Amino acid sequence: MGRSLQLALKRALDVSVSLLGLIFLFPAFALIAVSIWLDSHGNTFFKLRVAGRGGAAFDQWKFRTMLKDSRQIAHPFETSATDPRITRVGRFLRRWSLDELPQLWNVLRGEMSLVGPRPTFIEIAASYPPFEARRLRMRPGITGLAQVRGRNLLPWEQRVVLDLAYIEHYSLMLDFKILLRTVPVLFRGTGVYGEDGRVRMHDLA
Repeated sequence: MGRSLQLALKRALDVSVSLLGLIFLFPAFALIAVSIWLDSHGNTFFKLRVAGRGGAAFDQWKFRTMLKDSRQIAHPFETSATDPRITRVGRFLRRWSLDELPQLWNVLRGEMSLVGPRPTFIEIAASYPPFEARRLRMRPGITGLAQVRGRNLLPWEQRVVLDLAYIEHYSLMLDFKILLRTVPVLFRGTGVYGEDGRVRMHDLA
């Protein structure tokens, strides 16, 4: 099967799965929204301005896991496992990566894919050297090869290499394998933070 056809099928699967996910997960979305509202003051959702395919900017949607206006309180791009800005509900959502669920909306809109390199802050993507800029050749994903190989436990340079390997050797079978491997990664909860318990600017990509 040619690459063009596989990419077309990838988009069709993205639309189908994200639409079904948004429908069937609606009760979970409602429960999470109520929990966030009861736990701390502020909006239920949080938006990050990130770079998509070709560097096009879009808003990446997440459930809010920090206190309102937390990016103005301390470093806007860095956090840690002990960051006091993270709410009680936020810690639970981050542990199980439930804060990422709203990105199904980004997938449905065509800004993201189920699988691909993770989105990067628009400020970082704007200063990519040519080698790293190749990450922008495909839609960013909710999960990806680097995520199932260690997430934030991997140095940024290694994640770039894995992202580029995914792009260069893309296939529907590779997507299927990554999706399967994502499930145990979520249950283990590893890689949410780096080895030192921190997440720095590149790590948040």
